[in-house]
Amino acid sequence: MKNYHFSTALSVPAKNGRYRFPSPAKLNLFLYINGRLENGYHELQTLFQFLDFGDWLEIDVRDDSQIMLSPQIPHLKQEDNLIYRAARLLQQHTGCQLGANIHLDKILPMGGGVGGGSSNAATTLVALNALWKTQCSLEKLAQLGLQLGADVPIFVHGKAAFAEGVGEKIHYCNPAEKWYVVLKPEVSISTGIIFQDPNLPRNTPKKPLSQLLAENYTNDCEKIVRDHYPEVEELLGWLLQYAPARLTGTGACVFAEFDDAQSAQAVFLNKPKDCFGFVAKGLNVSPLHQMMEHLFQ
Repeated sequence: MKNYHFSTALSVPAKNGRYRFPSPAKLNLFLYINGRLENGYHELQTLFQFLDFGDWLEIDVRDDSQIMLSPQIPHLKQEDNLIYRAARLLQQHTGCQLGANIHLDKILPMGGGVGGGSSNAATTLVALNALWKTQCSLEKLAQLGLQLGADVPIFVHGKAAFAEGVGEKIHYCNPAEKWYVVLKPEVSISTGIIFQDPNLPRNTPKKPLSQLLAENYTNDCEKIVRDHYPEVEELLGWLLQYAPARLTGTGACVFAEFDDAQSAQAVFLNKPKDCFGFVAKGLNVSPLHQMMEHLFQ
């Protein structure tokens, strides 16, 4: 497998003149549902942390205003692709007349709950803002990103964050940077089904972040997902033999945490052969932002 870990490869221009920008995965280290609003949205408390693993976006600037994406994703129109929409949104907001060739080196699973699409959109906004010299602040890029998805601003700001409310109240924080084994069963989970389930806990008491960080982390969606999807139940049960493990978001990915890389690798080598997975380190600063400082300081 290619190296999709970012710590060993701060971006430099590729041989074809393109820049390579990391598009990292994230985990929800915990997820608690505190209530349901009249509009159907759920109040929650969750903790986001980035991973030293993910996709790459290779980008070079065009003199015209065209946005050219490769490779084509089956069953997805270009205008519906979050990368394309992010680029067009930045053009429209700034009046930029430049374009871009963007190649996605995709490794993160679709529908895994690790933020692949949102991360791709955020990397597009941050990278093109630098390459096009459109001079938008991170706050402005985050506002644009919110039009594309609720998690995009987290990736734009690039800091581990505690989110409350319906996800709009953000507080940056520094949870322990553990090592993780992340596995995805061969199943696609419907977030709608999980959040509509009458047995979903919806009354977990709100707690201050300091208290939540000191407690064992859990995920209120996990029991419902395990009930609906035996593939998740089986894989999570396997991981729990070795270390504390839980669901990220509404899944389908599950993860176990370790204090060091060697322990995580030892478990990963024994993983069931029919599931996608990887080992990665948790990071409180996004690899994208580490690279941007290195490249455009």
